[in-house]
Parts: sequence; structure tokens; C-alpha cells
Amino acid sequence: MTVHFPFQNSYSALPDSFFARVAPTPVAAPRLIKLNRPLAVQLGLDPDMLETPEGAEILAGKTVPDGADPIAMAYAGHQFGQFVPQLGDGRAILLGEVIDRDGVRRDIQLKGSGPTPFSRRGDGRAALGPVLREYIVSEAMYALGIPTTRSLAAVVTGEHVIRETALPGAVLTRVAASHIRVGTFQFFAVRRDTDAIRRLADHVIARHYPELLGTERPYHALLAGVVARQAELVARWLLVGFIHGVMNTDNSSISGETIDYGPCAFMDAYNPAQVFSSIDEMGRYAYANQPRIALWNLTRLAECLLPLFGEEQEKAVEQAQDILSAFPETFSKAYQAGLRKKVGLFTERDGDEALIQDLLDAMAKNQADFTLTFRRLGDAAGDPAADDARAEFMDPAAFDEWARRWRERLAAEPQSAAERQTAMNAVNPLFIPRNHRVEAVIQAAVNDDNYALFEELVKVLAKPYEDQPDYAAYADPPLPDQRVLQTFCGT
Repeated sequence: MTVHFPFQNSYSALPDSFFARVAPTPVAAPRLIKLNRPLAVQLGLDPDMLETPEGAEILAGKTVPDGADPIAMAYAGHQFGQFVPQLGDGRAILLGEVIDRDGVRRDIQLKGSGPTPFSRRGDGRAALGPVLREYIVSEAMYALGIPTTRSLAAVVTGEHVIRETALPGAVLTRVAASHIRVGTFQFFAVRRDTDAIRRLADHVIARHYPELLGTERPYHALLAGVVARQAELVARWLLVGFIHGVMNTDNSSISGETIDYGPCAFMDAYNPAQVFSSIDEMGRYAYANQPRIALWNLTRLAECLLPLFGEEQEKAVEQAQDILSAFPETFSKAYQAGLRKKVGLFTERDGDEALIQDLLDAMAKNQADFTLTFRRLGDAAGDPAADDARAEFMDPAAFDEWARRWRERLAAEPQSAAERQTAMNAVNPLFIPRNHRVEAVIQAAVNDDNYALFEELVKVLAKPYEDQPDYAAYADPPLPDQRVLQTFCGT
């Protein structure tokens, strides 16, 4: 038997200017590290066949499955604010698309599968560490309920890649609603190819926003739809302490998914100015800057769509600005609603926003752990004697003062303590991909070819909201000598 992929490709049917046809580069000795079996089943694939040597060869790019139409997608992008007119998939190849069991079209892409015409003198390969990081974090985000690309498989290639030193090579099989980015539109806008922009917009509407088909102003509605999804996505990032690290326009997904897990990280101690990425020297993509940057990226998308809004430039700009102006309110509404849930408020009242901000300010001043503070608040809501949240503060009195006002506010609502704790635990995770845990996984794999820590961490993170007594240590923040101060881009 052979591994069968039920491909139904649409993007590769677009004009040749949208991509370059290129096959993955075969590797020496592929070996499967991890297959996401539930995701394979969801995609209509046979996980048992994917776990065979033949399956590993496909997942490493050594063998191209029947029905695939391998392409590297073209796109441009603003990288840290500087525009690059041609980027494209430099180390990723889209094998094709499948329709999953829910009727959703999904891309299947190999990341680290060799050079493409967009590689810009790079080797097109991926090192093992970044592959494991993306597998861990993307699947953790999925378990947290945040829109994201998924990881189907990780494979070691039997070859080394050269970065600062020789490292084991690997390939990640990534699954996405699509890999179309703001930068995809920019690629054609800089070339003044309005026909291609319209063709791309029509493709996006049919694929991601079918409810807009036949509307009077579909391109205006498309921009509004992307604005809404991005606003809600970034709000959800902030609610779990996630920092993307490289919010370039080529890393901004039109579908509203989190994409490209490079130097990403989750905060330990709450700090609105937190930056981990080694290349973000000016803090452009710091935790609290992410909403502002998302709007900046969306403004670049609006610029690309202006030719589709009408021939009258001034009017088109005014219409785009009106659509973009919805972002702050949409973001704030989603963010504040999420924060109310995190502190156990079922209703909205005057003063709630200030109350929650006071907590965040106290957390920042006292270096309180972001994840554990909110999780322990659930314990405190269920049992007034519980003081684990208090212990997160360097000055416990700061928490006591806030908690007194919080309990007064809770008393104004009818829910029982047990109901409130259950609701809070459903939105406040106990387990996140702690940076020091991810680094420990990578070091064990790279140095010792040991994947036991990887398997265990993936298992724990699949149930982030559940108490898992056997793995309680995975909830602990790092000790001082375990802190990860910088994360690095996989390229």
C-alpha cells in the first residue's frame, strides 16, 4: 500500500506569477520524530501509513505523493518596518490542499524542505530546534483555543545544517487554512498588478470569507473581515501572555490564524514591555505593542486593496480609513471581555476596566507570574482562604489591597464560588510552553537524540486548562538560572 493524500489544489491553479513550481530536495535518511495522529485523521489521512518509512519520506520531502503540485508561494513584506519587494517561501514548499472532515480546505506544507527561487542564497533547510519549537508552540496554541497553523509531523533528515554550528536538520509538516499573507497582496501591489490583486482577493473571499460572495462591496467587506479577525486574534494572544516576536506583514495571515513561530515566547513575569526576540532590538514587537502593530499591518493591506475600492482615490482612502477605524474598538471589546472572564466577572459594570488594570499594574510592579497569578485567582475565588495568588507578588500587601476590592465586586454577582472557579479555570491555563521547558526539550533532542522530554511536554500542553498532578512541575515558572532571556529566529 502507499500513502494517499486526497489533494484538491486551488492555489496552484492561479497564474504562474503567484508562485514558483519547485519540488522538495531529497534528504539522506528521514526518520519520523512525531506524527500528530488526531490531526492526520482530521485531514482524511491514514496515520498508520504515515508512520511507515514511506510516510517519513513524504513528510521529509524525499518522495512527492501522488496528486501533489509542489509550489513556493510568492510574497513581499515589511520586515521590522522596512519593505522588501520580494520574499516568498524560501524554505517551505506547499505540497497541496486537502478538504478535511469538517469540509474545510487546508494547506499541507513542508517547512525546511530545501531551496526555492525565493531562498535568497539560503539553504532552504531547517534545524531541529526551530522545528520542535514550532511543533510545541503551535499545538499548544491550538489546545488553548487560539486560531493557529497546526503541526502534522516532525522529521529528522539524517543531514546537518550549518548555522552558527552544525545542527541536525529537520522538516516540519505544517497545516494551515491557507498561507496567504498581507505580504502576498503587497507582492502584487508594488508591481501595480491590479488584476492579480483582484484575482487574489477573489480567491481569499471564496476560500476564507464565502459569506461575502455576491455582496455589493466585497473588497471593502474583505478588509473589514480581516480587520475583525486580526483584532480578535491579537486580543487572544495577550490574554495568554503570548509574544509573537516577528509581526512582519509577511507573517500576518489573511485567514486570521497565528502563523510563523520563530522567536515567539510566553511571558513568565508580567511585563508589558517584554521582548524575547534577539532581532527585535528596538522592541517594535513587544507584548503590549502587538495590537498597534497589527493595525499597522492591516493598514498596509488596505493600501493594497485601494485600487479595488474604486477609481476615485480620495474616496477609496476615506473608505479604507473608516474600515480600519473599527480595529481599536473590536480589539478592546475582545480583550476586555477576556480579562473580565479571567478575573471571574460574568457581567460588565463601570469600574471593571480600572479594577483589572490595577491588577495588571500591581503584577508588573511585583514581577508576578502572568499565567499562575490568573490561575491562582480561580483558587481564591473558590476558597477565600487560598493565598497562592498572593504568593506571586513580591509585596503580598499589594495583592491584598486589590483583592479586597475584587471580592467586593464579586459579591455583586449571583454565581456561586464553585461556578466562578470552574469558569475561571476554563479560561486561565495552568500549563503553557514555558520557555525554559522548550529549551530543555531542544537541548535533549539536539545533543542526545532524546525525545522523551518533547513527548512529555506535548502531552502536558494538550490539556492546558486541566489539573495534571503527575506533571505539576510543568506549571512552575523558571528558577533564576533557568530563565530564557532571548529567543532566536529559525533562519
